[in-house]
Amino acid sequence: MQIEVNAQKRTKQGTGASRRLRREGKTPGIVYGGNQPAVVIELDHNALHHQLRQEAFHASVLTLNLEGAKEQVLLRSVNMHPFRLEVQHIDFQRVLADVRIQMKVPLHFINAEQSPGVKLSGGIVSHVMSDLEIRCLPADLPEFIEVDLKDMALGHTVHVKDLQLPKGVEAILHGNENPSVAVVQIPRALVADEAVDAAAAETVPSASEVPTTKQSAEPAVAEKGGDKSDKKSEKSDKK
Repeated sequence: MQIEVNAQKRTKQGTGASRRLRREGKTPGIVYGGNQPAVVIELDHNALHHQLRQEAFHASVLTLNLEGAKEQVLLRSVNMHPFRLEVQHIDFQRVLADVRIQMKVPLHFINAEQSPGVKLSGGIVSHVMSDLEIRCLPADLPEFIEVDLKDMALGHTVHVKDLQLPKGVEAILHGNENPSVAVVQIPRALVADEAVDAAAAETVPSASEVPTTKQSAEPAVAEKGGDKSDKKSEKSDKK
């Protein structure tokens, strides 16, 4: 997917100049890297804001049209206003065709409903990661990486090293780590209900533990009988 960004060179810099640009519906920015010096630029805010809503804009090699001169760039930084939907500043980095780049690309999860853990066991898929940092040449940069969940059973976890990455793309890992990407697990509400049911079952006494009325009454009867015999013996002694 080819995305073109139109920009013009900025002639004035500084906080005051940037504020005036924003009031005029422009966004200040900069493009740097490659074998050229950094250039300060300005862009139409409305057009830029619309492009930023596209997922591919954040993980693709973009074409920056700077007053007719086109170059390949990556989006590197976006500064938003704290509470307004306003792009305050944007950074682009030039890329070279023969130099590998590092980029975070989104993960797209598919076939979750068809997995045995969801379809047969009633589990749910928990997404541990939403994007993945990769390294590749600009021409090999994917817009996203697909994670197929069709074979996942209940309790099964997909790790980064389990992913089928496109040709020329490698995941950036630190040391021997192999982080989790997604897991199929039993819903927490169901686990809580089962725990409550188990606790309730343990508190119900069994039939052998419940005393009967006859058993509880026998000692009292025996005690009364004992008192009468004692009184009779006392009377015979007095005679």
